[in-house]
Amino acid sequence: MVLCAIDLSTRRVEILGVKSDPNSVWMEQVVRNATDSEDGIFTGKGYLIHDRDPLFTVGFEMILQSAGVTSVRLPPKSPNLNAYAERLVRSIKEECLSKLILSSELRLRHVLSEYLEYHHHERIHQGIARIIDPRHQGRKGDIICIERLGGRLKSHHRQVA
Repeated sequence: MVLCAIDLSTRRVEILGVKSDPNSVWMEQVVRNATDSEDGIFTGKGYLIHDRDPLFTVGFEMILQSAGVTSVRLPPKSPNLNAYAERLVRSIKEECLSKLILSSELRLRHVLSEYLEYHHHERIHQGIARIIDPRHQGRKGDIICIERLGGRLKSHHRQVA
């Protein structure tokens, strides 16, 4: 299981944890880690929208509430109400995970970190006026191709002159 959070205003994604057999204790620790730091993804946020997974326990919600974040549980059988998360999961699966054979949790973490680097700095987000945080920008210079995960993820940018 991969637990991630998305800041809807910037489409910034943070992997909160990866675990093969998660339980409520692990979930509570993960949310505690995400709310305790000043640069955590929940800092300054008002709401967390999540599905009805039983791992989102009362203890999980109390930790969120103590950090000033309101937990919003989606109604049953309503995937369209969490479209951003559904689209992120689908993109990661289709662009990346479905084409790889992963042999360990460490490899999964590496693949996810590479995908998020691509997602944050190279992939265009049309829903927020094509805003990305480019690492390679400029109007002059040769066009370069950046490949990640053995060419699985590609993006083209101008080399800084």
